Amino acid sequence: MISRLRGRLLELHDSVAVIDVGGVGYEAEITTGAAATLAAAEGAVELFTHLVSREDGQSLCGFANAAERDLFRSLIKVSGVGPKLAITLLSGVSPEQFSAAVADGDIGVLTRVPGIGRKTASRLAMELRDKIPAFAAGPELPEGSQAAADAVQALTGLGYRDREAAEVVGAVLDEAGPDAEVEDLVRQALKRIAA
Repeated sequence: MISRLRGRLLELHDSVAVIDVGGVGYEAEITTGAAATLAAAEGAVELFTHLVSREDGQSLCGFANAAERDLFRSLIKVSGVGPKLAITLLSGVSPEQFSAAVADGDIGVLTRVPGIGRKTASRLAMELRDKIPAFAAGPELPEGSQAAADAVQALTGLGYRDREAAEVVGAVLDEAGPDAEVEDLVRQALKRIAA
């Protein structure tokens, strides 16, 4: 399974991105959130992915973050919801909005997405109500801050939770400024966590 790509952005069209990873161009159908993240990034880009295998071939779906990918994986388990519809839904509703809508029973939020009718929205809300955690987003890191994204990834690689890592890196970044190096961000974040 291909779960994440990191490399150079070669092409970005409305819902498709091509990322060069070690000389191989990976094409992925992406959400609007992923498109915005990729468009704002400078240098190396990162894309969370899910490989869809079918009889007629394989395709790669790309997401801005792990929460989008996790929700996508939950959505495609629901009868009648395929990868294309799940990508469309995630392009119209964030994981946080989806989680809140399901928890509140507000299917109107879901029916505003093209291709999602009342019947499908009701089925999604009913089947996923108890299966979906609240997708709590960490603090927003500045757009295009690759150093901050790399620092968060380094901390999660060390075993810290995504949210905790994003919060502490966001706090360090506020003090250090947008030009801080990855190593400095990780070092300062670890000091904060230890304190």
